[in-house]
Amino acid sequence: MRNSGPNITVTRKYFQSGNLRLSYLDTGGDSERVLVMLHGYMANARSFSELAARFQDWRVISLDQRGHGWSEHPPGMEYAREDYVKDILNLIHSELGGQPVTILGHSLGGLNAYQFAARYPQLVKSIIVEDIGAEIKADFSFADKLPFRSASLKELRESLAGAGLRAIDYFAESVFEDELGWGFRTDLSGLRVSVPLSNGEWWEDWLGSSCPILLIHGGKSFLLDTEQARRMEERRPNTKLIVFEHCGHGVHADDPDGYFQVVSDFLTNPA
Repeated sequence: MRNSGPNITVTRKYFQSGNLRLSYLDTGGDSERVLVMLHGYMANARSFSELAARFQDWRVISLDQRGHGWSEHPPGMEYAREDYVKDILNLIHSELGGQPVTILGHSLGGLNAYQFAARYPQLVKSIIVEDIGAEIKADFSFADKLPFRSASLKELRESLAGAGLRAIDYFAESVFEDELGWGFRTDLSGLRVSVPLSNGEWWEDWLGSSCPILLIHGGKSFLLDTEQARRMEERRPNTKLIVFEHCGHGVHADDPDGYFQVVSDFLTNPA
């Protein structure tokens, strides 16, 4: 347990989802309003630490999704769409008493959020989807170029740059050190299975729920183009699109104040 500012306590907790032990950060307190945050590929629950602390009237649950952070890596490479969805279901039933929640998801987390809502609409009040489409063509082949361990943090960051990545700080969020050197908590080999299973056309899922959705898009994103984002808003009732023209794929990191403001406004009046 650690303190994260005035009256904000962050506690790391664990629960069982099938045969995996998954971890999450519980920020806040006893508020009946629960905001579940789902990170993107190669990130983890701490990616949202600064953001979570700002929602002082909410209980914020930030999940380390399977294969990320302090959660276990599935031994049989179980990274199907339904595996991620079931993890959210087990989190809500095991840790939150089965109560309906609001979900904020970035990238992979956004896909998981709207697919979960399509399957379990009774458990979702509203969703914030950050920079992921209904048509996904992600390429994480760069992960094959990353070393198992690096001799120093500097060397590891250089490996990210050498793999052609520009958002070094984003990917460095999942770094850790052990007796072998510096590496990533992310199941890098699992990305070869998970990413292709996330790619595809998911319009049926995107249109499969009726709860309010705030779609946040970075105008300079490498993963979602503005034309598709506008189609997602037009085709789905009860959807509001906000475009951050000067941000990339990680809007919450590129413009944290602007991001917090639009999310906060949406949570105050989601309809």
